[in-house]
Amino acid sequence: MNGAFEELINSETPVLIDFFATWCAPCKAMSPALQQLANEMGDKVKIVKIDIDKNHALQRKYKVTGVPTVMIFKNRKQLFRSTGVMMLPQLKKAVQPHL
Repeated sequence: MNGAFEELINSETPVLIDFFATWCAPCKAMSPALQQLANEMGDKVKIVKIDIDKNHALQRKYKVTGVPTVMIFKNRKQLFRSTGVMMLPQLKKAVQPHL
């Protein structure tokens, strides 16, 4: 996954990564907002969910200590990071400057 992840974030299109866990209630609460963002933004942004329990190497590399953690990458650069639930208006505000 690590090599594929590096390839994924090396994109002209902003990539929003949602680090989550299946047992995380706040992650589940945020899921509809991410889906709505995907529906509204279409091809302008890629949204990828990464289960920290299945991707320990990425969790360690990006020092994800709490979930949900949202990061936005473009051209391999991390442009945004936030830990905690984000609803649709906050997600849009985070993505907008990087389009």
